[in-house]
Amino acid sequence: MSKGKIISIDRKQKRIKVAVSIVAAIFLVVLYGMIFSFSEQDGETSGRLSHEVTKWIVERWERLAGLSWTEDIKNGWIEYWSNPVRKLAHFSEYTAMGILVFFTLNPWIKPGKKKNLLIILWVFISAALDEWHQTFIADRCGNFLDVLLDTSGGCFGLMLCLLCFRIFEGIRRKKGAV
Repeated sequence: MSKGKIISIDRKQKRIKVAVSIVAAIFLVVLYGMIFSFSEQDGETSGRLSHEVTKWIVERWERLAGLSWTEDIKNGWIEYWSNPVRKLAHFSEYTAMGILVFFTLNPWIKPGKKKNLLIILWVFISAALDEWHQTFIADRCGNFLDVLLDTSGGCFGLMLCLLCFRIFEGIRRKKGAV
């Protein structure tokens, strides 16, 4: 294979990485907008939204399981699952953030511990600022445990990216060895 073809493949791969980075950055901005809008809600509105989401989940579970609960039982389940559903939403938002930050930075920073620590720091600072922002909203407060939960979601997203890259790299090496 001539050097010209190798260079053209590298340029094509770089262009694809940059395009993915731009798309990831756009989605990251959208995600920040969503997180900010949720944090902007007062405590009552936020609680009502969590309640409605949990109610929807409980009703779907009841229907899928073929059960017929009384309103008291249904309300008990909604009350029981409301906080875990809320925390899972936090975790999921920041898992997405970890993934999007990874792909945003991917073509610009070499893989390694420094890049991974930068992503974790990015997510941690974002979570801390979000919780701080909530201290200015009626009936809301900042919670350092939520910062840790959010950061663990970002770490999970980062680990998913690293795992996928490792799997795809192994597949690519096997194809090259055949």
